[in-house]
Amino acid sequence: MTAEVFSYESLVHAVSGAVGSVTAMTVFFPLDTARLRLQVDENRKAKCTPAILADIVKEEGLLAPYRGWFPVICSLCCSNFVYFYCFHWMKASWLKSRQSTPSTDLIVGIAAGVINVLLTTPLWVVNTQLKLQGSKFRNSDIRPTNYSGILDAFKQIVRKEGVGALWNGTFPSLLLVLNPAIQFMIYEGLKRQLRRGASKELSSLEVFIIGAVAKAVATTVTYPLQTIQSVLRFGQVNTPTKKSKLLSSLQTLQGLLVNRARKHGVLGLFKGLEAKLLQTVLTAALMFLLYEKIASSTFRVMGLNSDRYKRR
Repeated sequence: MTAEVFSYESLVHAVSGAVGSVTAMTVFFPLDTARLRLQVDENRKAKCTPAILADIVKEEGLLAPYRGWFPVICSLCCSNFVYFYCFHWMKASWLKSRQSTPSTDLIVGIAAGVINVLLTTPLWVVNTQLKLQGSKFRNSDIRPTNYSGILDAFKQIVRKEGVGALWNGTFPSLLLVLNPAIQFMIYEGLKRQLRRGASKELSSLEVFIIGAVAKAVATTVTYPLQTIQSVLRFGQVNTPTKKSKLLSSLQTLQGLLVNRARKHGVLGLFKGLEAKLLQTVLTAALMFLLYEKIASSTFRVMGLNSDRYKRR
């Protein structure tokens, strides 16, 4: 068991996933900026992504779409390293060289997601607030923040709101482990279908397409929860005081969903979906492409058993 936890194969997957995700996010970062503004700023009129970005550049400057890039990249790198490592370690431990199934991919994906959420939520809370700092909001109820960097944001949040504030949005995040779990289940399933039991390496186009399809389905299914997650991470919501943290989280989640639906209709729960799909599908497709190529090349250079990795 110890050998499986600390294996070179899991490390290769983790590093490849982290590098691929960081590179892909950097390329498509402005699209994520547009998505986040639409989710958090309820009074901003929903427009197409290029129009939103044009407004941001006009109001806040040319570099505004890349505001908060560094903390996001740090969080993403850590998050994907943890997720890819846990996913492939647990999958290898479970399968013991047997062929995987969609149900196995889903269960392992959920377990890896829970570990990832509990470890990395503080990073995402901080990067959400840094990314939105200095933004021009249409909603006057949003309070401005003033952080000099990642460490200062951590210190101020803990001092003003307590250590627990670093885990704001954890409950919807735990529900949202379904997103990467569904994504990996579809991706791994399509990959097995394309290989048809052989150990061949997929083409770049095949990897890009199945990565895009997997992410598009997962994002659409879980998008309303992603919107609430962003709002909670921004820390501008007064949560009810209850003895039970779980009851408080459920009440907050339900209240935010109901209020948004009442204000903007059911479609309001999907505000920013176009920007999110454009960003997340392209980012995931490029990430999977880079991940597969980096992992495959690394296995060849290190002389590891890449055939066993391909069969899974």
